[in-house]
Amino acid sequence: MLKIGVTGGIGAGKSVICRVFQTLGVPVYNADTRAQLIMDEDEGVRHLLLRAFGKGVFKGGRPDRKALASLVFGNNRALETINGIVHPAVRSDFVTWLEKNSGTSYIVKEAAILFETGAWKELDGTILVTAPVHVRTERIIKRDGITPGEVRRRMESQWPDERKKPLAGMVIVNDDIKPVLPVVLELHYELSRGILPEVFAGKGRPGHEA
Repeated sequence: MLKIGVTGGIGAGKSVICRVFQTLGVPVYNADTRAQLIMDEDEGVRHLLLRAFGKGVFKGGRPDRKALASLVFGNNRALETINGIVHPAVRSDFVTWLEKNSGTSYIVKEAAILFETGAWKELDGTILVTAPVHVRTERIIKRDGITPGEVRRRMESQWPDERKKPLAGMVIVNDDIKPVLPVVLELHYELSRGILPEVFAGKGRPGHEA
């Protein structure tokens, strides 16, 4: 079974790409959604978050995602602490999920910080979804109802695309102009047959822009 990662900065549209894979019947593991669930339900993770940040980041006995988000934006130390608590649990959850989906030719792992956590090294290939900053900004403002300044701070808390591209096997530009469906369909054609496209060969080398 091949394991393909899909990542991208906030507003890039990685979820759009993953929904196409899902429509094609491909199992998709959403690391960000699973992380939220783990923070809500895993007693060990909740204890570590409480010990690290106190009751102020909890609401109704559960971690308050808005409070945590406000805490980490612009605070690299807090971000590293949260990642150090949550991501080992997500990695373990992903392994269990893989076992349950072992009967398929390939799976997709969707994660916003796939490269930042080093999780990309455990995959057979990675797709970086990108879009111009102004397009991403407009999407986030429309989706989350926040100010351009808040969008900028969120973007600055993530690695820039220039740092991610050398690690990606493939780059898909999702700018609402160039169609992405043909690209995904072509990938699916090969991956569903257990064939890893040549574009993913040699992780750590500059990727191919689609």
